[in-house]
Amino acid sequence: MSILYTLAVAGAAGIGVLWMALQNIRVVKQFERGVVFRFGRVQSRVRPPGLTMLVPFADRLQKVNLQIITLPVPGQDGITRDNVTVRVDAVIYFKVEDPVRAAVDVQDYMSAIGQVAQTSLRSIIGKSNLDDLLSNRERLNQGLELLIDSPALGWGIHIDRVEIKDVVLPDSMKRSIARQAEAERERRARVITADGELQASEKLAQAAAVMSVEPAALQLRLLQTVVEVAAEKNSTLILPFPVELLRFLERSTPDKDVKESATNGETPELTAPKVPDDARGIALDGPLADRRSGQNA
Repeated sequence: MSILYTLAVAGAAGIGVLWMALQNIRVVKQFERGVVFRFGRVQSRVRPPGLTMLVPFADRLQKVNLQIITLPVPGQDGITRDNVTVRVDAVIYFKVEDPVRAAVDVQDYMSAIGQVAQTSLRSIIGKSNLDDLLSNRERLNQGLELLIDSPALGWGIHIDRVEIKDVVLPDSMKRSIARQAEAERERRARVITADGELQASEKLAQAAAVMSVEPAALQLRLLQTVVEVAAEKNSTLILPFPVELLRFLERSTPDKDVKESATNGETPELTAPKVPDDARGIALDGPLADRRSGQNA
C-alpha cells in the first residue's frame, strides 16, 4: 500500500513539474523580442525569437513588437502664420529599436507617440503659411519628423517617416483660392494674347513696308481676300476698296480728261462759287438800294 502511495505521489510530483515546465516555456515570434523581468528587475539580455525558458515563480516575460507601426494622427485644428484656420491630419510610421527601453522607460509608447505627434502637428501648423501646407509638404514632413523623433529616441523608438495626409480649408478660403487661380489664368491669357498681337503687328508692319514699295501687292492681297470670302458660298459679297488703290489709279491717269477738253476747244466746266447760308454776307449795290427805298416810300 505504501508503494502505491509513493508511486502516486511521485507521479503527481512529476506531473506538477512537467506542468510547471510547460507553463514557463514561451514562444517568441520572429518579429518580436522578449523582455524578462526577474523578481521585478529587468534583465539586460533580450530573448531572441524561438523557444525560451523562464525561471518558475521568478521570471515574467513581456513581448515587444519590432514591426513598423502605422499610427494615424487625428485631424488638428489650428491657425497658420498668415491667420488662416485649417484642419490637418497626418500619419506616422515608426518601430521599436530598443525593446528594453520601450518596455521600461515609457508606460505606453503607442499613446506617447500619438500625443507627441498631435502637439508637434499643431506646432507645425502655427509656424507655417497656407501656401507651404498646400505645396511644400516635403519640408513640413521633415520638420514634423524631427519634432517627434527628438523625444522618441529616449524611449528606444525610431520614427521612420511622417506624412501630412490632408489639409481641410474653410469654404470661404476655397472660393478665394479659386478666384485667385482664375485671375492668374486670365492674366496669363491676356499676356499671351498681347504677345501674339505684338508679333502680329511686327509682321503686319513688314508686310506694309513691302506693299508700300510695290503698290500692286496691295491689289493682289485684295483679290486674295475676295477669293477667301467667296469660298464660303455667300450670297452677298462685300468688297472693300482701299484708298491707296484709288491713289494708285489717280497717279496712273493724271488729268487725262482736262487735256482732251483743251485739245477739242471745249470750255472746261467751272465750279459754282459757294454761297454762304447767312444773307448778311451778301453786299447790295447802291442804286438798287435807292430804288427799293423809293418804292417803299
